[in-house]
Amino acid sequence: MPDTHTSLPDFTRWPSFPFEGDLRVKQLDDPVEKEPSRKGEDSADCSACSAPDEAYIWVSERWRVRAMDRPTGLPMVLILESRSHLDLGDLPNLLAAELGVMTVRLERAVRSLDGVARVHVNRWGDGSAHLHMWFLARPYGRLQLRGTFLSLWDDILPPIPEAQWRENLALVAAWLAEFGGKPLAEPPRIEWHAPSTLAEAAGREEAAAAEARARDTEDLGDDVSVALVEAAPDEPVSESVHDADSPDEAEPGADASAPDTAVDSSGKAAGDSDGVADGAAAGSESGSLPPPRAAAEGPPDSAGKPSTTTAEKAAAPAVG
Repeated sequence: MPDTHTSLPDFTRWPSFPFEGDLRVKQLDDPVEKEPSRKGEDSADCSACSAPDEAYIWVSERWRVRAMDRPTGLPMVLILESRSHLDLGDLPNLLAAELGVMTVRLERAVRSLDGVARVHVNRWGDGSAHLHMWFLARPYGRLQLRGTFLSLWDDILPPIPEAQWRENLALVAAWLAEFGGKPLAEPPRIEWHAPSTLAEAAGREEAAAAEARARDTEDLGDDVSVALVEAAPDEPVSESVHDADSPDEAEPGADASAPDTAVDSSGKAAGDSDGVADGAAAGSESGSLPPPRAAAEGPPDSAGKPSTTTAEKAAAPAVG
């Protein structure tokens, strides 16, 4: 029989198999007479025994839980280790019983995270001699990741955001701490600004707004004054201001305290009917309009016509 099968095994056609295309099975090496030692066979050379508690996310008197040094493709990958330098088959009854409790407790903690559907628990004893159990979280809804190739997908998928990864670590550590031990993982730091920084930012925004208003005012120029004058309500012109071309301009040397009643050549006051007519005619000839009568007129009557003024009533002949 040939050393290798000519056809690929069935698992290469599983939906969970992470590779496609032309594949070829490797040629098997000849078996060795003596297997090499694993890493950390001697406790003096064991990296797990020499690691401080600060390298773990949760520690207790007999167990420790650590994570990877960076986010990976799965929501969570954790390793449960015994504090004592023992392998799985070397555990005494007390630690063996506690291993079952810790396995269930840690599986529940990882499965409680958002977006986790299942937790795969694995133990490979060929790498390190110190007992370590792997806990890998499968993302919810990712059916293609089901099965035995989940650990391969962890290296293929893009890593999750670091903030989410750190938050998940803190949640698992807090869950385990409910039953004892000490949580060492902290949630991601919140980005915040000191009050002095906020005050400086507010001052800069206010200065920028004032500068923008100043630029707008400069761009408008004289149009602002014109717009304000046009928008102002009509006010009566002071009697002390006269047109230079007006026939009513006071002569030099005239008494400023004298009444403003105009007197025509015949000696009649402007309130007389003849004086009113003469004043209107004079104003028409000189090009200036007579003063408005709206202020002297009363409210319109029921027919819409303006009512007779008091001056007109006084000037009208009496009717028997």
